Amino acid sequence: MSQLIAPHGGLTEPVCCTVPAAEKEQFLAEAGSLTKVPMSAADLSSVYRIADGTLSPLTGPMDSATYNRVLDEAVIENNGKKYAWTIPISFPVTPELAGQLSAGQKVALTNPEGEIVATLEISDVFEWDKMHYLKSVYGTERTDHPGADMVLKGDADKTHLLGGTLRALPQPKSEAFGQYVLSPRETRKLVAEKGWDAVVAFQTRNPLHRAHEYALVYALEVLIREGKNAGAVLNPLIGETKGDDVNAAIRMETYEKLISDRALGDGDSDPELWGPRNEAVPDRVILLGLDLKMFYGGPKEAVMHAIYRQNFGYTNIVIGRKHADAPFQDGTAIWGDFDAQEIFNNLNGDLQIKPINVGFAAFYESMGRVDLMENHKDEKPVFISGKDVRATLQKGELVDPRIMRESTSKILSAAMKQ
Repeated sequence: MSQLIAPHGGLTEPVCCTVPAAEKEQFLAEAGSLTKVPMSAADLSSVYRIADGTLSPLTGPMDSATYNRVLDEAVIENNGKKYAWTIPISFPVTPELAGQLSAGQKVALTNPEGEIVATLEISDVFEWDKMHYLKSVYGTERTDHPGADMVLKGDADKTHLLGGTLRALPQPKSEAFGQYVLSPRETRKLVAEKGWDAVVAFQTRNPLHRAHEYALVYALEVLIREGKNAGAVLNPLIGETKGDDVNAAIRMETYEKLISDRALGDGDSDPELWGPRNEAVPDRVILLGLDLKMFYGGPKEAVMHAIYRQNFGYTNIVIGRKHADAPFQDGTAIWGDFDAQEIFNNLNGDLQIKPINVGFAAFYESMGRVDLMENHKDEKPVFISGKDVRATLQKGELVDPRIMRESTSKILSAAMKQ
């Protein structure tokens, strides 16, 4: 295990509920006779992430007491100590199925294709109070937002939740980007091999503009200036996202190109810091994907993003303004710009990973590069709306290189051209 940081929940190593390859046939033979419980694509990602330890210390979906404590206190308890946890995870089922299930029963979980992927020893079957969940996680009574759509529309037919203990087969590797999806154990080994004593994770669900990219560069430079032998992980979420987000395979291609072309941080990083080191930002960045669904949960999800990364062995995470943000349907904000940064000052339980807060960044003509907006109170940045960026790409044209790297523009315009 990497000595960087312990997994969440006071563990010495991440949870592992994955069935070893040698036991796969026996596991499937036994599971074949069990009652089958279907998992949506989004919930399937939670199955695999519990199994590989990304959601340590969970060993399965939460029972009602744990679930409601997360909603009411934003903590879980392990060995008598409280740990931060802000979005509860249990598996939704229909009322018909819930009526056939009870505590003590073992069931088989199936993927959307109907194949058995895991077994669950049920500890609890309980009613899903959807409004309590939404009010707690999203901090609003309103339901015109993506998080509520997932629960009220996506899971409209699901009325109950399951808690229990899980065993799962390893997740099949995606051909497009499977090599970038590692378990916490594999990631910790990789980080240990790098010899880094600090690692900052950069969470994203979008292709990178230079301003996004600068948040990663800035955070890495903060750690290096502190005297750390630091690295950064470009760690996009590649699980279930909204229909209007760019799909994962295309996004991964843009991230790969940024690193292989050594464009990441080019022109925007601090030459006085990197020059004497004979290094550039790409020398200290690795690309790893995280296959887990997006909750569009703002501040509460920012904490979950940190928990996942602590389990991977990363010491820090970039928390930007409007982290994991999605507005109401009328475009108004659910949360304040800095709420996702401030929530870390008021946690009710332990969390070891430390956020590095980064504000908005933009390209400034006076510097000829991207910088934090807070350093340029009186200067207008080069700015293009997301809507204009999308329109440009859909025409098959390249976005202004001050806004987006050429390699990213090329990949996106080829994919989005109508």
